[in-house]
Amino acid sequence: MKPRPEKLYQRVVNAIVEAIDQGRHGIGTRLPGERELAEEFNVSRPTIREAMIALEIRGLVEARHGSGLYVTAAPAQPPAPAELDIGAFELLEARILFEGEAAAVAATMIDDETLGALDRVLADMAACDPSGADAMAADRQFHLTIAQSTGNTVIATVVEMLWSLRERAPLSAHMFAEARREGVNPRVEEHRLIVDALRARDSAAARTAMRSHLKRVVEDLLAATEVEALRRARSEIEQQRGALERRLHA
Repeated sequence: MKPRPEKLYQRVVNAIVEAIDQGRHGIGTRLPGERELAEEFNVSRPTIREAMIALEIRGLVEARHGSGLYVTAAPAQPPAPAELDIGAFELLEARILFEGEAAAVAATMIDDETLGALDRVLADMAACDPSGADAMAADRQFHLTIAQSTGNTVIATVVEMLWSLRERAPLSAHMFAEARREGVNPRVEEHRLIVDALRARDSAAARTAMRSHLKRVVEDLLAATEVEALRRARSEIEQQRGALERRLHA
């Protein structure tokens, strides 16, 4: 059996870990910015973001206010092969592909009973705390119901697996948890557009509505991970300000 190909973000992580290990990026030095890294490795901004968060999870880098990411530790033993294996952006790319087509198929198969069930899920989503576990459960149920309405067990199984990976894969779970902390929650109006297209039995519109919704999630996740880094930086500044005030008033 051939080994699994190295993921793009892992290629970036491994190259930076090697550079740190060989002293090209010493402890305390600043890593190149996202744009520079994206050009160097010929990958997208989301790939660089996943790589940077993976490095942060491993404790190798940290964000500093206004100046970027800095090396904080030398690499220890490499992680197990499955660790940090699937990032949120990679997962969302797969969901855009599979769930977009699932919605298109569902538009040709869905019945009124299932449409009613989707309406009830949307009502639950609108009524609960958007940042709570109930909102996430309603979001998951919404998407799984659409996949199940295709009448294709394989489609339903694949979509359910993608949702399970969202919380089981450490890197993905970390990124979505940060997004929730920054206020990224399910948007009822975007889900309603999907139901409207399904109710109209319009496959093209259902595909577009689903893909647009998931692309918005990608945008939200990019913004949230930026905000999370800034929040850490603000906390660091407050700590430094407090220490300074204590020294001045000593």
